[in-house]
Amino acid sequence: MERKFIFISKEGKTKAPNEDVYVQNMQVIGIVENVSDENEAYKKLLQENPWIWDSGFDITEFIVYELK
Repeated sequence: MERKFIFISKEGKTKAPNEDVYVQNMQVIGIVENVSDENEAYKKLLQENPWIWDSGFDITEFIVYELK
């Protein structure tokens, strides 16, 4: 069965449209489709998005949800 996962991070910063307002939120790192499990999804995410390593994200801190 092919599955889909979304990866989210609390790390990093994002801006609100009104830059005077501080917004604490999370970032979507990526969505991975057509994998059999979460481990395969991690591998595919990192293979297809080398910028994740360059950006300094701690991949062990990613929040992962399976999407239906």
